[in-house]
Amino acid sequence: MTDITLVRLQPEAISDADKEAARRVFFGIVDGLGERGKKQWRRLWSNLMRLEPGEMLEIKTHQARIGWYHRKHMALEQALFESQEKFEDFESFRTWLKVGAGFVDWFPGPKGGVIPVPKSIGYAKLEQGDMEQFHSDAVSFLRTEHAGKTLWRHLSEPARIEMLETILASFGEW
Repeated sequence: MTDITLVRLQPEAISDADKEAARRVFFGIVDGLGERGKKQWRRLWSNLMRLEPGEMLEIKTHQARIGWYHRKHMALEQALFESQEKFEDFESFRTWLKVGAGFVDWFPGPKGGVIPVPKSIGYAKLEQGDMEQFHSDAVSFLRTEHAGKTLWRHLSEPARIEMLETILASFGEW
């Protein structure tokens, strides 16, 4: 979910010609789905046009996840988990992957330091674009020497690279 805060900047009025041009563009290219959606979309634009200078409006958006992409990423995680030798349970592996990919919030720790707390990749909690970014960051992390040593300590570096790249290639990750 993305939160967007908008603020009216210019004190001058918007000309009727500019309003009409905006209507043609925004209602001609993008429109609400169904009668209810169309009414909500027009109400939003009407409210935007009536904002006073300095007045703010917050919009929450959600871009649905693409099912096949979600399944591909989950299958990749599962294949990596099954091939590695460090983690005994899947959730520990996933937590390690999220931290390594930097997909965390930082909070004060119990002894004054800062600790990473992994974010959720739940289907309803994470939009498609953010999921794609996490996936890309996770693959980049997996390609690090540290990740290879963690997952396959007994293998030589070339063998670790080959192991990882074989798994990634099977999911179209080049």
